Amino acid sequence: MPNKNIAAQVGVAASTCLERIRRMRRNGTIVGTRAHVLPSLLGKGEQAFLGIQIRPHSRDTANDFVQKSLALPETLALYNVSGSEDYLVHVAVANSSELQTLVIDKLLALPQVAHCRTQLIFGEPWVAPLRHHPEVNADV
Repeated sequence: MPNKNIAAQVGVAASTCLERIRRMRRNGTIVGTRAHVLPSLLGKGEQAFLGIQIRPHSRDTANDFVQKSLALPETLALYNVSGSEDYLVHVAVANSSELQTLVIDKLLALPQVAHCRTQLIFGEPWVAPLRHHPEVNADV
């Protein structure tokens, strides 16, 4: 989003907004920027969250799973979560056959994966609007 649009949304001058964004980059609040790509336009029309339980619970097992799941080209994001699953893997594939192959042949084939629960994602995600944030609106 252009700086002037951000400035207008948070109610400050463009120059003030730019300086605050630069400060947030320097202090580590903003760690990067990226393009939001629609997987469906790249031939990956089916997305899912895969709830993964790993066994045994150990740092080495978890680290190995994280490394292997992030290496899969289907993986868009990986979250370590609480609850009945240990991880949520956000994946994008072309169709349900590719999803089945991913789950059975790639994930369940990993020795540390004890269980995989699949939740299909309908449509594209909604992205939260830019909100007023104390750091962006601060007069520091």
